[in-house]
Amino acid sequence: MANFSKSNVPQFSVDVYQNEYLPDGGREVNAIVTVTSTGGGTVGSVAGTSYAPGQGPAAGVAIMVDCSGSMDYPPTKMRNARDATAAAIDTLRDGTHFAVIGGTHVAKEVYPGGGRLAVADRTTREQAKQALRRLSAGGGTAIGTWLRLADRLLSSADVAIRHGILLTDGRNEHESPEDLKAALDSSAGRFTCDARGVGTDWEVKEVTGIASALLGTADIVADPTGLAADFTQMMETAMGKEVADVALRLWTPVGTTIKFVKQVAPTVEELTGRRTEAGPRAGDYPTGSWGDESRDYHVCVEVPSAGLGQEMLAARVSLVVPQPDGSVQNLGAQGLVRAVWTDDMVASTSINPQVAHYTGQAELAQAIQQGLDLRKAGDMDGATAKLGRAVQLASASGNADTAKLLAKVVDVVDAATGTVRLKAKVAEADEMTLETRSTKTVRVKK
Repeated sequence: MANFSKSNVPQFSVDVYQNEYLPDGGREVNAIVTVTSTGGGTVGSVAGTSYAPGQGPAAGVAIMVDCSGSMDYPPTKMRNARDATAAAIDTLRDGTHFAVIGGTHVAKEVYPGGGRLAVADRTTREQAKQALRRLSAGGGTAIGTWLRLADRLLSSADVAIRHGILLTDGRNEHESPEDLKAALDSSAGRFTCDARGVGTDWEVKEVTGIASALLGTADIVADPTGLAADFTQMMETAMGKEVADVALRLWTPVGTTIKFVKQVAPTVEELTGRRTEAGPRAGDYPTGSWGDESRDYHVCVEVPSAGLGQEMLAARVSLVVPQPDGSVQNLGAQGLVRAVWTDDMVASTSINPQVAHYTGQAELAQAIQQGLDLRKAGDMDGATAKLGRAVQLASASGNADTAKLLAKVVDVVDAATGTVRLKAKVAEADEMTLETRSTKTVRVKK
């Protein structure tokens, strides 16, 4: 966490979309809060670019590469992982602190070693790529140990942005789920992490759980030959981050409670349980690191009942960055969620288009996950109903990417009504891709 001068902080803005009108006795207020950050100076910058002091945020990156025995089947998998890590190292901006970790049932410092991070320049990038050539497969998988080492290394440097990239091809079989959860709990808020599963022998809920806990992205790379492009893209995105530890702060008046807060674009991410108290009637919800980007959040507030014609502020939304001394830096953007009681039935019963859209996108993600779980459990009727509903929601909302993934798992008879048949045979990679990407959403059509 660092203090940012005005010159190197992107400009944040907050827009609130809601129907503020409630019927007599109505208590639930829903709003979509769009947070946008623009004007960061280093977005898209790549290796070889130098920055004057204060021009680019200091960043630390730890790349965790699965080196368990299964990475040798087929042997090209390990080679693709080495090549992908080399491509990521080539994408590092000059001055970025970095390390490479080899992960088995223990975590090993591959480069630079000595419990520290290297600073990226032409020489250290070349040394790191030489060290990658010594990576070989053998041993088990204990991802919690990888994360703990990444945390130790990243915390050893005075950097504003701390980020991990984690690649695994197997299940976390050499430590208990409790050990992994403890590692995630201790790492949460200390660094963000993108997680990737390569091949089809890993556990989707483990990989997506890691990314969710550490506010990163998760995806499948079914064909190892796609790793280099994916790692390059992840590193370019990491290099574009400008501000770490941004929190969505919600203040509510007396008698008002927050029912839930969730990110709804670009992915669905539940944030309600991650609230930390921030003074009287205020709470902070973590959003991770930001570059030039825009995200949407669904906020649901329960207000005290009031009489017709009355109005009140239901919640005030702001953005803050916590500071090492316990204070916060306010990023200057604010949005208001309002409640107005009316006897106009048309006004009070209309649903805001953004709220309706993202309620559907959240249901779509849930329907896919439930449908696939039921399919695995052998409940084909339940699976058909849930995946049919998912097809209907994807079609209605224009989520074409998810609709294409669904069509590899079910035969679509009628998308509009959600009439589908489960396919008799489904490629494992197709099912895992649908599950991994189930939380990806599309924004409201303008």
